[in-house]
Amino acid sequence: MRIGAHVRDSADPLGSAASFGVDFVQMFLTDPQKWEKLKPHPQGEELKASAVDVVVHSSYVLNVASLNNRIRIPSRKAVIEQAAAAAEIGAIGLVVHGGHVRDGEDTAKGFENWRKLFERQAGEGGFGVPIFIENTAGGDFAMARRFDDIARLWDAVGEFGAGFCLDTCHAWAGGEDLVGVVDRIKAITGRIDLVHLNNSRDEFDSARDRHANLAGGTIDAEVLTAVAEASGAPVILETPAEGLADDVTLLKGL
Repeated sequence: MRIGAHVRDSADPLGSAASFGVDFVQMFLTDPQKWEKLKPHPQGEELKASAVDVVVHSSYVLNVASLNNRIRIPSRKAVIEQAAAAAEIGAIGLVVHGGHVRDGEDTAKGFENWRKLFERQAGEGGFGVPIFIENTAGGDFAMARRFDDIARLWDAVGEFGAGFCLDTCHAWAGGEDLVGVVDRIKAITGRIDLVHLNNSRDEFDSARDRHANLAGGTIDAEVLTAVAEASGAPVILETPAEGLADDVTLLKGL
């Protein structure tokens, strides 16, 4: 099992990796809450040459599924640009949330917008790194909350080699049982490329995305570790900072 952590200090991921005793990190390349122009990472060359592996998380503001041109078009551009920037630092992939359409809008058009992104980029030679689409916690008009919707999304993008990131908190909060979740999602996507192993502060099907440390949330920690082991995929902890070191130790104990 590859165990890694999301690093809060994106300017010094190598320092964070050393402090947590991991050789795999997830990071942002820009402020996740803003539409900002990308800049070269200060540790870019060191990261590319390092034994530390990196996965990049795209900005939260992106919404590829949106029917609003002012959101969808910049989102497509940002995915392409952030994937290229991830390649420059030797990242293994770019995590992108599934996104949503607004209440009352046709979800089929959201899935179609995802297909257009992959279809058009395939004609340009593909992305700089693989795209890992992540399941999300809330919203009745989301593309990747419920597994039935993920199946519709994969009908749209699976043929283009889309990757999948399974977030355990999001699945739980989204109303999906974690027992047997690996087999269920692989039956849809055929793959799990990355696991975000997070406990939840809230109850099952709450639609609330609030992470907790592995032993401190509403999900049985043994269920979480079983997901990590069954997935066969690298694991990133996005748990609260005050207990992150203990979470790393817990997983290493497996």
